[in-house]
Amino acid sequence: MSQYNPIELELLKNGLESIVDEMALTVVRTAYSTNLRNSMDFSTGLCTPDGDLIAQGLCLPLHLGSLPDGMSAVLNRYADAIHEGDLFILNDPYEGGTHLPDIYLYRPIFIDGELLAFAAAIAHHTDIGGRVAGGNACDSTEIYQEGLRIPPLKLHEAGRPVQAIFDLIERNVRVPQNALGDLRAQMAACHIAERELRKLTESHGRGRLSSGFGQLIEYAERLTRAEIAAFPDGVYRFTDV
Repeated sequence: MSQYNPIELELLKNGLESIVDEMALTVVRTAYSTNLRNSMDFSTGLCTPDGDLIAQGLCLPLHLGSLPDGMSAVLNRYADAIHEGDLFILNDPYEGGTHLPDIYLYRPIFIDGELLAFAAAIAHHTDIGGRVAGGNACDSTEIYQEGLRIPPLKLHEAGRPVQAIFDLIERNVRVPQNALGDLRAQMAACHIAERELRKLTESHGRGRLSSGFGQLIEYAERLTRAEIAAFPDGVYRFTDV
């Protein structure tokens, strides 16, 4: 299987970035809440089957940094039970998430029966239940006061919605129309990612595309190591607040 040359790799990188940016535009155009439509408090990305981030939309860096952790939580639970048509959801900060209002969706993308990638969309929902609207009271003393905790679960299984989870979310938020509307905006973004990645596979081939993902990760590592090596010698300190 031939490797991508530098020009081809740059084209592949830009092609993947255009997919995740189109995901972001989809969220903005279809979301219900102003938090997503105007504040753009969400993120989109693509991950390898192993959970490594290979493309990220022009979204919130904080969200993007947490995508691999969410992927690890999904893979830890479902490594041998990931099928075409599945859609995973989570928000638990003790199992891959950040805080409860951030809901993660991961959609596995299969090409010719083989898992090629995961589409990912994270969104900060305006309410997730709990003792106060928004779930972000500074005087909460337990996570149970902050709202609904969702461990890694299948929101769709083999293409069929798991209605019980939709019903559970609907009953635990103050404005269910917004919550479910924003959730469906995330789902639409993941659908767009699958459609566009299929198009990219038609021109590159599944095997070569998968190989290109690995090259992009190696390229990112080289850039990072070069940047760190350029730091002046000395002692560096930081304070964790």
